[in-house]
Amino acid sequence: MYEEPSSKFQLSCVCDIRELASDFHSPWFLSLFPSMSVPAPLPSSTANWHWKNKNVTRWGKEWFESELTTINIAGKGSQVVSISSVTDFDGDVELGQRKSKLITIFDCKVVCEWAGTTEDGTEVKGTVTIPEVSHEIVVDRLSDYVYNWTLTTPSSPAVDSVFALAKSRLPSALESKFSEFVVVLVDTHGKDLTVSADPSRSATPLASSGSGSAPAKSAVPAAAPAPKPVEKKSKINTTKINLESTFMAAADDLFSLLTDQNRIPTWTRAPAVSAAKADTEYSLFGGGVKGKYVSLTAPSEIVQTWALASPSWPTGHFATLTTSLKQGSDSTTVTFELDGVPTGMSEEIKHNLEGYYIQGFKSIGLGSSL
Repeated sequence: MYEEPSSKFQLSCVCDIRELASDFHSPWFLSLFPSMSVPAPLPSSTANWHWKNKNVTRWGKEWFESELTTINIAGKGSQVVSISSVTDFDGDVELGQRKSKLITIFDCKVVCEWAGTTEDGTEVKGTVTIPEVSHEIVVDRLSDYVYNWTLTTPSSPAVDSVFALAKSRLPSALESKFSEFVVVLVDTHGKDLTVSADPSRSATPLASSGSGSAPAKSAVPAAAPAPKPVEKKSKINTTKINLESTFMAAADDLFSLLTDQNRIPTWTRAPAVSAAKADTEYSLFGGGVKGKYVSLTAPSEIVQTWALASPSWPTGHFATLTTSLKQGSDSTTVTFELDGVPTGMSEEIKHNLEGYYIQGFKSIGLGSSL
């Protein structure tokens, strides 16, 4: 005797079909069933909830080889040390998404050659091995970095002085790069995992079967066009982020580094647009951050609107970044307050501020402490 399928069975079928929705949109599937109506794609809120993963190990290796070799530290007199090459990179780099959050997954061993010059011009060489550069250390800070150093140049007082400079100054510069890596990893590959609610950022629509062919007949009669809904701006729940750091520089110099279009690229390593006047637009990191100056009070405060050029940042939404600079006797304390960060993005944006702003200043030798 025929029995109606159970509700569990019906629900299971619906879930299976929804999971296969992307396959239903493939040209191969549509060619087999040209008259079949296609299930609508999953909404972005649902699609971003499921686990996705992207392996970018090769990209990560190339990033380390390119970026670590930009490190160059000046010491006493004409002393200088730098990272000359990355000789070994062993490990994995991935970006995952789970429950609408992007997660960096990496665990690498990095071996670098360093080089230096003594005050009398003698060349000094050696290696530094970092056994673990991982999410747990860089992001979660569950343990400290380990550095294993070697000196390949015969020892002398002048050589030993450069070796000491390398061991004392290169770690902070390397760590600023490791923090920057997390931010760049998300910015570069996050768009490949995140499904945006903005139609203009969605995947390219499926092309028609032929330029001159008539559209396939739908199995369901066409309904009368529905009235166009009135667009409503959805309310965005936001939070506030506060970061503080101390830099070995005068407040007026830091103020200039933050606002002068010609000086900004020294710590962002990217083009910038900044007129440094109220009610003028600015962009940093090659357009990665945009906004408008609200007020500038040299050398103590900068107030500006702030938006991240990322698929996960709500379209048309701006937070407010207030940067306060307090001059001390031999350093300046800088406070970054970003108000209006979308709830759920606070950790990502906090890493952006740490990796791009604070570590950016640290990478040019100003020194900072979080």
